[in-house]
Parts: sequence; C-alpha cells; structure tokens
Amino acid sequence: MPQSQKGSTKTRMHVKAGDTVQVISGKDKGKVGEVLKAIPRKSQILVKGVNIRTRHVKPSQEGQSGQIVTEEAPIHSSNVMLYSEKQKVASRIGYTFTEDGRKVRVLKKTGEIID
Repeated sequence: MPQSQKGSTKTRMHVKAGDTVQVISGKDKGKVGEVLKAIPRKSQILVKGVNIRTRHVKPSQEGQSGQIVTEEAPIHSSNVMLYSEKQKVASRIGYTFTEDGRKVRVLKKTGEIID
C-alpha cells in the first residue's frame, strides 16, 4: 500500500461536530466537552478542553517575541461517550426512525433524541 493511502479507510463514527461527549479513558477521563472537529479518516475527534498540548512558537518577524500556545490534540472516538446535559449521564447510542421517517440518534440510557 502506498504511503499516501495509509490509514485512509473512512469509518463511520458515533459522534459528530457539535455533540457533547464525556471522555471514558485516558488522562482526561471524566471530562465533558463539545466536539469541535471530527476526523473520520483517522476515527479521531477534537474535544474542547481535552488533551491539551502546549506548543512553543518562534517569532515570525524581527522584533516579535515568541509565545507558548495551548491547543487541543485529537483523541480516538472510541474513548468518548455521548453525554446528556439534562440527565448528567453518559450513554451508548442507538438509531431509530421518527414519525416523519428521519433516522435519528438516541441515547440508550435516557431515550433522548440527539439529532
């Protein structure tokens, strides 16, 4: 397999950008945050306030000072569960159809419709 196609299988993820999730494993276990970006090609997501990395940036012009930038790094989508703000509980996800025929995501513990 050529290097450019390595890891290029696009997988279907249970989370989307804008969802509220709770981290269930790793150093940030228990933290709740909003998904900022989904990267389906790698099955990874960016969660606000989770997996913070510090990066030292050199000055770009003469006379400017360097700075330390903190930013979120991606985590694997399997390390998060969808979180219900109303019930304050994390839950697995199921799929069902509404009366008008739309397929929607549902929290299994609470029955709350997400989409």
